[in-house]
Amino acid sequence: MEISGEERIAAPRQVVWEALNDPDILRQCIPGCQELEQRSPTELAATVKLKIGPVSASFKGEVTLSDINAPESYRISGEGKGGIAGFAKGFADVVLTEDGGETILKYQADAQVGGKLAQLGSRLIGSTSQKLAQQFFADFNTAVGQKMAEA
Repeated sequence: MEISGEERIAAPRQVVWEALNDPDILRQCIPGCQELEQRSPTELAATVKLKIGPVSASFKGEVTLSDINAPESYRISGEGKGGIAGFAKGFADVVLTEDGGETILKYQADAQVGGKLAQLGSRLIGSTSQKLAQQFFADFNTAVGQKMAEA
């Protein structure tokens, strides 16, 4: 299942890049995130609790950053296991483009689910994934705005 989108962020690209690599900002923006630990500059461990339709699960997973071209782009890949609910894995390519004093963040993601989650149907999973992505980027935009106000 593929998801893509674009978000205009009222901050310079370098500020947006730093926020995308800040575990504290990511923790507060990832929907359902209970724990996010940076294990290395390119590896994170996360625990996320989500409800998708009738299935509620806590996922533990690993996230890896690759193809890093700071402060322009990277690929974020991850896999999470949710016990009997199943698993989710995928990647997102993120590209930051300067537009005056603002930044346009574009993402293209591909995800796969298995187990009970896969039985829910691709339309429900797709619409939920799109909502979660929109929520993340709206919260991320707010967090970057607050960081800019504090600076």
